[in-house]
Amino acid sequence: MDIRKLQRTIVDGLEDVKAQNIVVFNTEHLSALFERVIIASGTSNRQTKALASSVRDAVKSKGFPATRTEGEDNGEWIIVDCGAAVVHVMQPAIRDYYHLEEIWGDKPVKMKIEDSSPAKLVKASKPSKGDGKQPPAKKAAAKKAPAEKAPGKKSPVKAASVKTAAAKTPAKKAPAKTAAGRAGVTRTVGVKSAPVKAPAKKVTAKKAASRA
Repeated sequence: MDIRKLQRTIVDGLEDVKAQNIVVFNTEHLSALFERVIIASGTSNRQTKALASSVRDAVKSKGFPATRTEGEDNGEWIIVDCGAAVVHVMQPAIRDYYHLEEIWGDKPVKMKIEDSSPAKLVKASKPSKGDGKQPPAKKAAAKKAPAEKAPGKKSPVKAASVKTAAAKTPAKKAPAKTAAGRAGVTRTVGVKSAPVKAPAKKVTAKKAASRA
């Protein structure tokens, strides 16, 4: 039996039903019962059953001995015994839990295997300086410019400085009263005061003239 032809046949049967994360390990140094361990993942019970059925059909079509299958009723972990190679078809959660790669994965076999795992999103690379594309415009700053102050309001700093200057400046004295103002006051006081009597001599002279 050609083990290389057998492992290629098994991998082709798995790829026909879009198996994910297919790996092949050489186990000749670990067990005398089989030479290869092949592990693959199916996303559902329906897919794992379809993968196991595809492997059986592919091996039978190439003239290899009949296979035996275990775990097909459950569908979470199906083992297909192909004689010199054992195939483990597992759902991702079961595969991560038991991690058979730690047991049989000492010597991985290099093969051309199609990757049927879901494609991952790739971030767009930044344009280089010489590609002619303009860099994206920068976002406006989150902080807004301070609003203009109302014309009537003064800032607290300016108001405090004005008050300080006013406190230091001495107050101006009231202007002295003018002579005219003093005269008006004197006239007002004279009107309110008692009338001035004529000299005694003048009154006597007037009386003498009236008698003559």
